[in-house]
Amino acid sequence: MSRIRARNEEKIIRAASRVFAEHGYAATKTADIAELAQLPKPNIYYYFGSKENLYRAVLESVTEPLLAASAPFEEHQDPLTALTAYIRAKLLISRDYPYASKVFASEIMHGAPHLPEDIIQRLSGQTRFLSERLSQWMEQGLMARLEPKHLLFAIWASTQTYADFNWQITMALGKDELDETDFDQAAEVITRMVIEGCRVSPLAEA
Repeated sequence: MSRIRARNEEKIIRAASRVFAEHGYAATKTADIAELAQLPKPNIYYYFGSKENLYRAVLESVTEPLLAASAPFEEHQDPLTALTAYIRAKLLISRDYPYASKVFASEIMHGAPHLPEDIIQRLSGQTRFLSERLSQWMEQGLMARLEPKHLLFAIWASTQTYADFNWQITMALGKDELDETDFDQAAEVITRMVIEGCRVSPLAEA
């Protein structure tokens, strides 16, 4: 892929994320996306073929990072390290993909009518893996016994809210936008809630 094509596709996806987030799938016009991306309207169809394909590209732009966020569960045997890194990764997705996150959240809230089956299967597989990993740590006595999927739901809700409810959070904080300090503080609070609330213990050194 040429650099020009990659740059234009990124601009279109970024613009489409915002327009889809603000207007929804049905009400979104490709002309509005092209205007925001500062590209001719035919470029939308040249690069993506259809509004449906572009919508899928927006969903993939956030689902790929969401899937990659589980890497700490694969890389670390220590639940303290893995959970700390996982929470941080989830917050960074809210920081870096705020509009795409809102599009994804809206899609889920409406019953995922446009979410491709392959993405659903990958996300479902990730949830099973994360749940099984948490269960293993519970069996090892490294954290309190509780329903692992509900723990995941709590982590998702507390991290994704920084994208999906950004307006409410910035209003409460009295600022126009969140900065690095805000995300650092959010990571500290959420991590402490999970680690201390679930009584997570570090893996003993051999």
